[in-house]
Amino acid sequence: MSKEFIVAIELGSSMIRGIAGHKNPDGSITVLAYATEKSNQCIRKGAVYNVDKTVQAINSVVTRIESALTMRIERVYVGIGGQSVHSVKNSKEKTFPLETRISDEIVDSLRDDNAATIYPEMQLLYPVAQEFKVDSQRQVDPVGIQCHRIEGNFLNILCRKNNYRNLNNCFERAGLQIAEMYLSPVALADSVLSGTEKRTGCALIDFGAQTTTVAVYYKSILRHLSVVPLGGENITQDLESYPMERDEAENLKIKYGSAYTENENVDPTKKYDINPTRKIDSVKFLEIVEARSTEIIANAINQIPSEYADKLISGIVITGGGANMRNVQLAIEKLNYNYKIRQATFVKQAIKSNKAEVNNHNGTLNTLLGLLAKGDMNCAGSPISNTIFGQELNPSERAGVRPEEEMKDGNGKISNPKEDQPEPARGNNGAENERDERDGQGTTKTPGSNRGGKIRNGLKKFWKHLMEEEENQ
Repeated sequence: MSKEFIVAIELGSSMIRGIAGHKNPDGSITVLAYATEKSNQCIRKGAVYNVDKTVQAINSVVTRIESALTMRIERVYVGIGGQSVHSVKNSKEKTFPLETRISDEIVDSLRDDNAATIYPEMQLLYPVAQEFKVDSQRQVDPVGIQCHRIEGNFLNILCRKNNYRNLNNCFERAGLQIAEMYLSPVALADSVLSGTEKRTGCALIDFGAQTTTVAVYYKSILRHLSVVPLGGENITQDLESYPMERDEAENLKIKYGSAYTENENVDPTKKYDINPTRKIDSVKFLEIVEARSTEIIANAINQIPSEYADKLISGIVITGGGANMRNVQLAIEKLNYNYKIRQATFVKQAIKSNKAEVNNHNGTLNTLLGLLAKGDMNCAGSPISNTIFGQELNPSERAGVRPEEEMKDGNGKISNPKEDQPEPARGNNGAENERDERDGQGTTKTPGSNRGGKIRNGLKKFWKHLMEEEENQ
């Protein structure tokens, strides 16, 4: 087993998923371990609402991956998304008494001013430079141009501070260091969209369990991000009202659900089995599923800003588990949206795996694999072994390593702003990460330090045992 690997964890509304992989010299990724835990009792609309149960689920996932790798995990790559994540526009300007040549320092100062913007109860995650207005001309790169006035236009991605704190708190309590935190929709987009799609314009729609995320790209820049609080779970809940049990509703949805059905294909005499003793009319079933599916699709597409609606040459790219429902593409077409439609069932990266869940190519792991592809830091700790010096740490004994507090660069990576006082952004090509101070001394407690104490205690017991045996002889 490789002693170097990357670990990514995605906190989804239906599942918490963890994956470990090794990057190969040819650019491919070999998946070494994969584990999941249901999250319907702790994650709601993509945000943590029960910290204790989330910590338990994370520990369960990590422990199973560690068992498969026979190596401890010291740090993980994490994605952030959910209902509260959204984009807002912002602009900053500077004027000069005399015509001035725009330098990198001037552009950086605009970025810093934007990053310092305070949003009450919101955390700035990811500032994206859209364009710069130099006098009356619009430029993507204004450096070197002479002008009297420059205006920087930005798209700031925000989330609720409470959600951000809860997410960090979960990994802190699980004893895991956050190697980097990435904006999940950006990690997903980087792994499923082509350069041409981003450049010519497209809307990426991720149909999840409780949310549907819409990211709009144009001229290779993220132009809009929003999350609709509707997903496949809403269809299941509608079916439950028939009434039926949740598992029965979920199974029916997966087996017979269709986002759109032509009238001539509906058999009014047909019934679907709910269980061995109860049935539901196919007409009623299809009406329920289609009505909610249409609502979700319409709400998602309506999130596309009007200024880009007719510029998306590459159309719409759909992904996520909800995109697997039959006739989703047909449902979009029937709503008279004249977009080219593509379903992204897998990531662009070459993935090598012998695990059926990873090889299914059904879109459910695209975000997780996107996070894994972003990683470049070894997440491995020490080997797992049972010795006379004491038992290995269990998840509840993990050392409390405070996760990195982070804000964003152009790769969707969140880099170190303090809440209410964000650090200056360093642009879309890489914000500088600064070390978080720990326990007032600028030091970080690590799992290794606790393990060292256990070894010392084991040695003491070992020598004491030897001395007692010698005395008894």
